[in-house]
Amino acid sequence: MGPTGVGKSATSIFLAKKFRGEIINCDSMQVYKGFDIGTDKPPLDKREGVPHHLLDIVEPSTQFTAADFAKRAQEAISEIQQRKRLPLVVGGTGLYLKALLEGLFPGPGRDLHLRQELEKEAKEKGLGSLRKKLEEIDPVYSRKIGESDKMRIIRALEVFFLTGKPISEHFLKTKPYLEDFHILKIGLKLERKELYKRIEERVDKMFEKGIVQEVTKLLERRVKEDSPPFRALGYRYVLSFLKKEISLEEAISLTKKSTRHYAKRQMTWFRKIKDVNWYSPYERSALLEFLEKSFA
Repeated sequence: MGPTGVGKSATSIFLAKKFRGEIINCDSMQVYKGFDIGTDKPPLDKREGVPHHLLDIVEPSTQFTAADFAKRAQEAISEIQQRKRLPLVVGGTGLYLKALLEGLFPGPGRDLHLRQELEKEAKEKGLGSLRKKLEEIDPVYSRKIGESDKMRIIRALEVFFLTGKPISEHFLKTKPYLEDFHILKIGLKLERKELYKRIEERVDKMFEKGIVQEVTKLLERRVKEDSPPFRALGYRYVLSFLKKEISLEEAISLTKKSTRHYAKRQMTWFRKIKDVNWYSPYERSALLEFLEKSFA
């Protein structure tokens, strides 16, 4: 795990080659077909023969959830183990990682009608109205999420109205998917200045490689602008550029700024995870030594 741009892909390929491993993608946007440049999806010729799983598995119109990821990742782990190889879960989507490591509560599915009613209330009375309801029925969970986290506020209310129990109570019954596994958590980190430099270089390369042309082709294929992967960093600003709302320079600048902010949020999330062994991507010898001892 680690923030965007820190070097997870290269490090994981290096480790997979050393330990007969196969990589399971844990990036919420790399699962989508056709979204390659903006998600920094490792191209086939850069994977060095290492099998990669959960890349290019869903159409852009599909909403791929943390629950979907946990299920598919579990299946991939089982298949990799049957081949007597090492599963390496690699990526920066903290919610997906949390779902796999800690499990998801067996709560109800989505209720479209109820969601529409909650969305309507948020629009007419403001999100604060829903937030107040959540604070009354589930003060424990309301303290854990951001005041403007609309998605989680609505989901928590939905769960309560469908089950009569607060979502925090459901979480207590959650079972992890990987109970019987020996799990090693490795985090990659860099000094902020160097990480931000890498991020800016990556964004420049995205535009040089043709992210604008990629988005144009996706639109020509009639991929809708409100498709989930278009929310990924970079794509939203390319869409604004193509609509002539902003200049190309602004699209590049805004993508860099948003990516830096995203990296900061990722690190905040990962610091909350227990027992992570942190390394610089340059400390490959130390990382190898740690893993060899752990596998001994």
